[in-house]
Amino acid sequence: MDQSLNANPVQTLLQGRGRGRQKGIYACCSANEYVVRAAIRRARERNTVVLVEATANQVNQDGGYTGMTPTDFRAFLDRLAAEEGMPRERVFCGGDHLGPLTWRNLPEAEAMPRALTLVRSYVLAGFIKIHIDTSMRLADDDGQSRLPDEVIARRGAELCAAAEDAFTAYTAAHPGASAPVYVIGSEVPIPGGALENEDCVAVTRPEDCRATLEAFRAAFAARGLDRAWGRVVALVVQPGVEFADESVVKYDRAAARPLTACLERWPGLVFEGHSTDYQPREQLREMAEDGIAILKVGPALTFALREGLFALERIEAELLKLRPFPASGFRATLEWAMQRDHKYWGGYYHGHEADRCYARAFSFSDRARYYLPVPRVSAAASTLLANLDREGIPLALLSQYLPAQFQRVRAGKIPLRAEDLLIDHVGGWIDDYLYATIE
Repeated sequence: MDQSLNANPVQTLLQGRGRGRQKGIYACCSANEYVVRAAIRRARERNTVVLVEATANQVNQDGGYTGMTPTDFRAFLDRLAAEEGMPRERVFCGGDHLGPLTWRNLPEAEAMPRALTLVRSYVLAGFIKIHIDTSMRLADDDGQSRLPDEVIARRGAELCAAAEDAFTAYTAAHPGASAPVYVIGSEVPIPGGALENEDCVAVTRPEDCRATLEAFRAAFAARGLDRAWGRVVALVVQPGVEFADESVVKYDRAAARPLTACLERWPGLVFEGHSTDYQPREQLREMAEDGIAILKVGPALTFALREGLFALERIEAELLKLRPFPASGFRATLEWAMQRDHKYWGGYYHGHEADRCYARAFSFSDRARYYLPVPRVSAAASTLLANLDREGIPLALLSQYLPAQFQRVRAGKIPLRAEDLLIDHVGGWIDDYLYATIE
């Protein structure tokens, strides 16, 4: 660690793993307000920290698909933390897949300047964990061969240099700020899950892992980034986990052992696991124990949110049989929005229309998450919650459709209020990650 700078809390936490209650940290990769509230509430209840990460295509200098810049996202997190009674300093902000991802259809000379602006904007907004991702081919790269580690590392070092320059500017207005930590790598899974269902996934070979690390070390040294290299905390690898439309490849500790054994040679470095969504809690814990100490999850949490909304709508449907009131029509509105625009799901869901209709509602890929912010969909969700609060939720129906929340209401842990039930349902999925990363 660069001792001339204030310690980065993520690096401090990772360096202390094994000597206290923390075995690692999970990253909540979502910009959905209900999901982020669930993550903050669980962290507050467990007296721990929470790491929330924004993805490059979700939040960027142009607004991304959420309409938020990095500064907007940081303000969004600060607002939710304040509203949830969570100290700001316990809500860590990270950037995921920062690089030319959004501009990969452009040649390097056009894509990289945009990526540099992206990384600078994250650092200038106070993000303290930066995942540099240059693993994707650009328009003028050879499409027939694997992108060389040297190219990936060179571009990554270029982005790191931009981040370091941005941090120097940031400290002028924020003296005492913690310098960002970096996550690097070349075998980076596709953001949001695989395009096709798979039975197994090849684990990164130890020799490839070592080659990647050495390529990045050399590229950082060539740019004079020795101090920044001391803040590289993790390497993204493929430990053998993935999910897709209707499949989940579970972690196999024995198969991953040759890879995880590499960490014994690199004190202070951990692996970052992407696509850990839907892993059983015991497998998540094994991953953290084996040094895959940063567990990233996103679609599984919005899957849980959609699941909770569907359950609440079933309660609404039962109430409508007892007394008339304007129904929310949430599920029908979500389907309307997805049918109207195939952009976010067309490449993922295949087969007959009945199969695609099922996938739009229930797929593990959870492409529905892109449509939750659509104004009509968001309004339908708000109407659903308001209807239930106004009409009242019978405990028998709560037990039928959200049994875990029924038990927590009866124990006095959460109020019988639609939004709290929904957030708590998402929190139940987060509990698996807290089990994995906290003693």
